[in-house]
Amino acid sequence: MTRLESVLDDLKNKGRKALNIYITAGAPDVETSKRAILEAFKAGADIIEIGIPFSDPLADGPVIQASSTLALKNRMSPGKVLNLVKELRRSTNAPLIGMGYINSLMSYGYKFGLDYNGFERFVTEAKIAGMDGLIIPDVPHEESGQMRATAKRKGIHLIEFVTPLTTPERMSATCKEATGFVYCVSNLGVTGVKELDFEKIGEVATQAREYTNAAMMVGFGIGSPEAAVKAAEKVDGVIVGSAVVKRLQDGKYDEAMDLINSIRMALDAKYFS
Repeated sequence: MTRLESVLDDLKNKGRKALNIYITAGAPDVETSKRAILEAFKAGADIIEIGIPFSDPLADGPVIQASSTLALKNRMSPGKVLNLVKELRRSTNAPLIGMGYINSLMSYGYKFGLDYNGFERFVTEAKIAGMDGLIIPDVPHEESGQMRATAKRKGIHLIEFVTPLTTPERMSATCKEATGFVYCVSNLGVTGVKELDFEKIGEVATQAREYTNAAMMVGFGIGSPEAAVKAAEKVDGVIVGSAVVKRLQDGKYDEAMDLINSIRMALDAKYFS
């Protein structure tokens, strides 16, 4: 059982909901992002999703786009993200998931020769650094077969997605190979805090359980304890990104940690006894 699976299994056995927090590596600066990741665990996070900055993050809303732009200005790169993971591993054994876009990961190996598979090199070094999984939102399941095989061989979870429009046929194909957890996208837009009805994605997650034993986690649009509680009703956990990133960007570090803690307490108050 992997580190990620062990944590999710332990939480499920205890009747607790998992809390996954997204933080962009290198924003607002490298040291702050490192500190925020470590202290987010202390505030109540179970998993950290580390954003790998990219110039065109198509799945992300304006808040995370801005953080990615700033991180690139701070010279953050896929290689430096792996260095950050290595540093984090000196202080934590909790799950760390990379979230990035395929162009930046494929290009990782180019400096070593164009005939080298950049994605394979990245995954190999990610495993050595201590990364537990990858989320790559711009590669559909139908085109990720070789990537899934590579990630599995290296011991890295490649996270699958379902959305409110996922058909039963596609859900079966996607979820039967899912490992770690299934990312349940709550809406058809981009990331960012918004008012949402989480009932539909809850139904989708329930359907997805027919095809996999992997955990179900809802992301997109969750920015408050109240929203987290609603989103978590029919799933195993929630993913919170923009609300935390915005506070870090605005220099409101303590507020970011307080938000994480308040979401943790709200989830436990509702679902953990």
